Amino acid sequence: MTKPKQLFFTLSALVLCLASFAQADRLGQDLLYEVQTSGQFGKGEHTPFWQSANRYGLTSVNNNSGFLRASLHRHVETDSLRKWRIGYGADLVVPIDYSSKFILQQLYADFQYKAVRLSVGQKERPIEMKNQTLSSGSMVLGTNARPIPQVRIEMPEFFVIKKTRNWIAIKGHVAYGCYTDNRWQRDFNAGVNTNYTENSLYHSKAGYLRVGNTDKFPLTFTGGFEMVCQFGGTVYNLPIKDSNGHIETTHKQKVGLKEIFHAFIPTGSDINDGDNKNVMGNHLGSYQIRLDYHGKGWKASAYGEHYFEDHSQMGWDFDWKDFLWGAEINFPKNPVVEAVVYEHMRTTDQSGAVFKSLGSEQMPSAIGGVDDYYNHGMYGAYQHAGFVMGSPLLISPIYNPNHYIYCFDNRIKANHVGLSGSPHRDIAYRVLYTHEKSWGTYKSPRTNPVQSDFFLTEVTYHPHQVKGLSLTASYAQDWGKLTGKNKGGMMTVSYRGIFNPKKQRNHE
Repeated sequence: MTKPKQLFFTLSALVLCLASFAQADRLGQDLLYEVQTSGQFGKGEHTPFWQSANRYGLTSVNNNSGFLRASLHRHVETDSLRKWRIGYGADLVVPIDYSSKFILQQLYADFQYKAVRLSVGQKERPIEMKNQTLSSGSMVLGTNARPIPQVRIEMPEFFVIKKTRNWIAIKGHVAYGCYTDNRWQRDFNAGVNTNYTENSLYHSKAGYLRVGNTDKFPLTFTGGFEMVCQFGGTVYNLPIKDSNGHIETTHKQKVGLKEIFHAFIPTGSDINDGDNKNVMGNHLGSYQIRLDYHGKGWKASAYGEHYFEDHSQMGWDFDWKDFLWGAEINFPKNPVVEAVVYEHMRTTDQSGAVFKSLGSEQMPSAIGGVDDYYNHGMYGAYQHAGFVMGSPLLISPIYNPNHYIYCFDNRIKANHVGLSGSPHRDIAYRVLYTHEKSWGTYKSPRTNPVQSDFFLTEVTYHPHQVKGLSLTASYAQDWGKLTGKNKGGMMTVSYRGIFNPKKQRNHE
C-alpha cells in the first residue's frame, strides 16, 4: 500500500474512532438504507450516452449490463440541532458485465462543528450552481466519474454573514486525495505502450460567494471558482533523458510539502516541461456565475461557466471565448412541466490554435495557446477509471478504440435541453436532448467535423401505497459518430427505508 493511501486510511480510522467515542449513543439513529438493482439492454456500439453519463461512473459503456447495490448512510443533518454532528456512509456494488467485479462506490465519515466539516473518504457530491438532474454537467467538479477518496475541509452549505444583514453568504472547500484507477489504467493501456500513471494524487478547492437577501429583494447573484490538480504518482512509458543522457521511461514523482504547496498554488514544473517551464501537475479550473430571480412560487435563473487550463485563460491574457451558458426556469404549480433547462457550450477556441508569447523580461520563454482541454502530456487526461471528471460532452477516454488515455473530442459546440415534471403524485419524469458537434483537438483535428444527438426519456413510479419503493424505466438513443449509433432501455428498482428512526426510539 502506498504512503498516500496509508495516510488516507489512517485518517479515516481516526475520524471514525473519534466519532464513535464522541457520540456513540446516537450514531445508530436514523440510518438510511437502500437496496437497488438496475439493468441496461440495447443495441449498438455502446450504452446510449445519457444512460451512462453523469452517473458517478457507476455504469458501463457496453450494452447489456447491470448491478446490484446496497448502501447505508447517516447524514450529518440528523444532528442539525447540535453543534457537533456526525455522518457516515457505505455504498457497495456488485456489477454485471463491468470491467470490475466489485465496486466500493462510497465509504466516508463526516465530522462537523457548526458550519465547518471534516469529510474523510469517497463520497458522491452534487454539482454546484446547476440543476442536478437536467444540466449537462459541470466543467470541473462533475458527476461523471467515480468519487475520489479524499480528506476534505469544507463549508458545505452557504454560511450567512449576519453582520451584512444577511446579504452575503460564503461556502467552499479544500481537499487532498488519491486516485484509485491503477488497475483500470494498466489494463486499458495493455499493448498500447502509451504513457499512463499509477498512485496519482488529487487536490481540489472551491469558493463561492452569494449576494442577495430574498426577504428584501428577489434577485440574488452567486459567483465562484473551482480548481483541481492531479500530481505525484508514477508515470510509465514516458521517455525522458536523465542527467547522463540516458532515456528513462518510468518516473516516480516526488511528493512532499513543496509538491503539496505547488498543487495548492499552481507553481513548480514537470519533468517533461523542457526549457518552457509551466506548472507542476495537471491543473485546471473554472469560474462560475449565476443570477436567480425568485418570484412567488417560481424562479428564473441564468448562469455561466468559463473553463481554464493552468494559467492560460485564468487571467486576461487571451479573450474569453469558451463558455458554458445556461438558463433554468422553475414553473409555479405546473405538474406537467416543473423545470426546464437550456445550455450552450463552446470549447473550440482554447486560447487559439498557435502558441503565443506571454513572456516578460523576467520570463522571456513563457508561452500560451493550444490549451488542449482535459488533456495533459504526463497524466493523459482529466479522468478517473475512464470517465472524464468534468463535462461528459468532452467524450471520455473509455470510448477510445485505440485505448489512449486522451480526450480526442475536446473542441466542441453543443446545445442541450432538459425538462422534468410530476404529472401525478406517484409519477415523475425527465427528458434530455443534446446536439453536439466536434472538431476533434488541435493536435488531432477531425478532417470534417462530426455530429451526434443524444436523447433520453425517463419515468419514475413511486407508489404511495408502498412507501420507499421506486421503479424507473428509461429509453435512450444516440445518432451520429461521436459514440456511435446506439439505442436501449434501462430498468431500475430500489427500496429505501430507515433503521431505528428517532420517533420510534423516543416512544420506547
